[in-house]
Amino acid sequence: MSQRSFVGKSGMRRPALGVSLLAGTLMSAAGAVHGQSAAGPVPKPADDSLTLHGITLYGIVDAGLQYDTHSAPFSDYFSATSSDLVQKNSVKSVTGATSSNMSQSRVGLMGIEPLNAGDWYGIFRLETFFNPTSGDISDALKSQTLNNGRTAANQTVNLDSSIAGQIFQQSYLGVSSRTFGSLTFGRQNTILADGVAKYDPQGASQAFSLVGLSGTYAGGGDTEDRRLDNSLKYVAVFGPLHAGAEYKFNNNHGGTGNNAVQATIGAEYLGASIDGYYSKVNSAVSTSALSAAQVAELPGLGYSVDKSLAGTISDNTTLAVMALYNIPAPVGAPKVYLAYEHIDYANPADPIAAGFDDIGGYKLAFVNNAAFPHDKVLDVYWTGGKYTVLGNLDLTIAYYGIRQNAYGDGANAGCNSAAKSGTCSGNENIYSFSGDYRFTKRFDIYAGGMYSRVQGGLANGFIYNTNNFNPTIGFRFRF
Repeated sequence: MSQRSFVGKSGMRRPALGVSLLAGTLMSAAGAVHGQSAAGPVPKPADDSLTLHGITLYGIVDAGLQYDTHSAPFSDYFSATSSDLVQKNSVKSVTGATSSNMSQSRVGLMGIEPLNAGDWYGIFRLETFFNPTSGDISDALKSQTLNNGRTAANQTVNLDSSIAGQIFQQSYLGVSSRTFGSLTFGRQNTILADGVAKYDPQGASQAFSLVGLSGTYAGGGDTEDRRLDNSLKYVAVFGPLHAGAEYKFNNNHGGTGNNAVQATIGAEYLGASIDGYYSKVNSAVSTSALSAAQVAELPGLGYSVDKSLAGTISDNTTLAVMALYNIPAPVGAPKVYLAYEHIDYANPADPIAAGFDDIGGYKLAFVNNAAFPHDKVLDVYWTGGKYTVLGNLDLTIAYYGIRQNAYGDGANAGCNSAAKSGTCSGNENIYSFSGDYRFTKRFDIYAGGMYSRVQGGLANGFIYNTNNFNPTIGFRFRF
């Protein structure tokens, strides 16, 4: 990615370490759909950033055209515009303009300031997500409220996300040292989200990756936790080893409800990298549009239809291991990827009451604290490869799989039928390919497609179609 250097009126350039640290952070931000959140303690070589007095302006604009064999009409507010994967409201084929297919469109500011104390620097980041095809701030929860009271056949694309119309999707500050690591506080990506961006062969692309489109797997069970408010995060590199930890404060008077903790440890050696992850999120929230019956109850509850949603609450525990290997080669630098996540959902130890204020100013008018008669378990796995041709064309293939256990009781105990219950065992398989050609460091064109199919309990409620294919082409400008 290209960056441009600005010199202040005094003619003085900022320190070389500051340039490289900023460039390293900027490159990781632009390289993945939702970006890396921490300024790494080991900077990458600098290019020429849009930097003045230690403050860098950066951004991505990504838009294209997509055809979905089975979809709902596209949304102006959901960050990917289309659902990309098959959903319950995937009624018929749709063709249209889509946003942020390869990378999340964004604009941001980041800064670094030498502290005159060894190699310590003060750092910050402010980052806003938007949909270039509509000009709107990305807001997945608004895509849901716009469908309150509608049947599946009449819905537009609407999915939950951590992207809920906030002015800043990332807003943190802290300190960073090449020797001791980085400590940041605010709203920022989870440790697990950073890992998904690194170890996904499709680079967490929304149009071509399960784990890029769905924040469930980067959020430790629920997509709203892909980024955490009020979180304290530490990452460090010590030779071939690296480690990190993150804690989310719940900002209430006690209990564990709505707090979270994540940790990782890993290593890199001779082109190989591997990381293990642990995540525990208490009273996690998953939202959905309201039914017509629920909408009818809103006036009596005193809630507005344009800000109210239904929520399922759970305690989520995730274990994951992810790896990649750069295969030694005279040309092309091929990479292979392999990852596995085990996510356990349990009814919350600290239930959330109706009326809870969710992210983005939305309210949970109806809640379900007892959705899991037995623990629901998702086993998620993916693999793939990337090959660079002639230095400016990346060709990528990937496979993603999901396996769900049977977690119902009574007549639904041990079932595996889509017609019976969503608590039955089931699976989903996703295959994708993409090509990305860089005309310059700033401008590239991409094309590809992703095929998804659901079966068993994961197909419950899919009364129209159980598969989708989304051929996509688009352009991306990075600065």
